[in-house]
Order: sequence, then C-alpha cells, then structure tokens
Amino acid sequence: MDLFSRSLSDLLDTVGDLTDDDFARPSGCADWLVRDLVCHFVIDAQDVLITLVTPTADAVTHDAVTYWKVSHAPADDPLAALTVRLAAAYGEPWMLRHHVQDVGRAAVRAAQIADPQLKVGTQDMVLAVADYLGAYVWEWTLHHLDLVAHLPHARRPHADALARCREVLERVGGAFPASWRDEDVLLVGTGRRAPTEAERAELGDLRIPFVLA
Repeated sequence: MDLFSRSLSDLLDTVGDLTDDDFARPSGCADWLVRDLVCHFVIDAQDVLITLVTPTADAVTHDAVTYWKVSHAPADDPLAALTVRLAAAYGEPWMLRHHVQDVGRAAVRAAQIADPQLKVGTQDMVLAVADYLGAYVWEWTLHHLDLVAHLPHARRPHADALARCREVLERVGGAFPASWRDEDVLLVGTGRRAPTEAERAELGDLRIPFVLA
C-alpha cells in the first residue's frame, strides 16, 4: 500500500513539473498526447476513489496479479476516444493539471487511511484493498514511463515501483535475463520498445509482448 502512494505521488509530481508545451507532446501510448494520458490519470484516480468506498462481503476472487487480464495483443479500449475528447475539452493545460492533482492527491490520502484487509468490488472482481492498490502500482508505473517517453528532462518512476512491476510481469510471463534493467524489461516486455537483435537472442523462446489490461 505504501508503494501505491509512492508511485502515484511520483507520477503526480512529474505531471506538476510539466510545462504547457509538454502537454502537446506525444506520449508512450499510441495516438495519445501527454494531455490525453494525464486525462486518463484523472479517470483512474476517480476509479480508485469509487472502489475504496465500495466494500463487499463477498469472497475474494482476485489478487494484485490476477486482477490483470493477460494477452499478447493490444487491448481494445472503448474509452480511448472518449479520453481524447475529454482531454481536449479542458482547453488550457492548467485546468487539467489542477484536476489531476485534486483527484490524484485525494486517491493517495484515501489509500493511506484505507483498511488493507477490507474487501472491495470492481469490474466483477473482489479483492482485498491491499491487493487492489497493489495492482495499481502497475498502472501508475507503466503509465509514468509512457508519460516521460518523449520528455527526457522529466523524472522517471521510482526504482522500487519498477522492481515491483518487473516482478508482476515475470510472474505472468516468465523470467527475463537477470542482467536487464527493470525499465528495459517493462518497455520490451510490454511492447513499448522493440528489442535489439542481441536482446531478442537473450530472450530465447519467451513470447512478447505481454499486455495487461
């Protein structure tokens, strides 16, 4: 749960440091500008707030890893086009920056006071709060990499968050070479960067990319 707060706080700090021009640059998500990705953060933070106040007495069905559906093909997100339209509707970058900080910081605070053993329901799943927030470390960290993909001056995700996400990816797909940096494992493993010839040889029969949605 601490890693959830740290990874989201780092992401929000990075957004806070962006210039207005940065919002119009491409992100690491195909067809999305940085502003579109930041708008997605607003929606995700709202989802966290909603889920944390949706307790259930039902039995737990998923954990921080099985929360994600794993495939090897890009996921079809029906909200992708809506997100782009919503982002454009903000008009000025400061409006979007203010909103994401508002709901994002609220999500951090809600996570810090939540009962880790409370069961919550979301997307026809039941998880303990600790596992639900643990699953979101993947979301914040991968999208942090997307946010800074074309912004070399921006701060990158915390090393602990990168290491946790590598652990998740290797649990669902198999081990990557131990010599690889965590960030490279995530970028190559999720198809965000093509492997070099040497990296492809090191991967052997490991099938990539892995899409967690």
